[in-house]
Amino acid sequence: MTGPGPYHLRLSADGRPVQHGWWGSEETARDKFRRWIGEYGGMPGARVTLTDEETGDVLATWPDQR
Repeated sequence: MTGPGPYHLRLSADGRPVQHGWWGSEETARDKFRRWIGEYGGMPGARVTLTDEETGDVLATWPDQR
């Protein structure tokens, strides 16, 4: 683990890192994920990604790429 918790949230714009943070609680990290979408979702090229750094699993991304 590289931060104070396994749940790593990243915000990028047009592929460039803007902000990131780690949380020890998945619930808190998911709450932050939703907040960041609301706060930064209008930024051109915004992308928010939540990852479990212990397992390497991507838990959520916005916008959803289906």
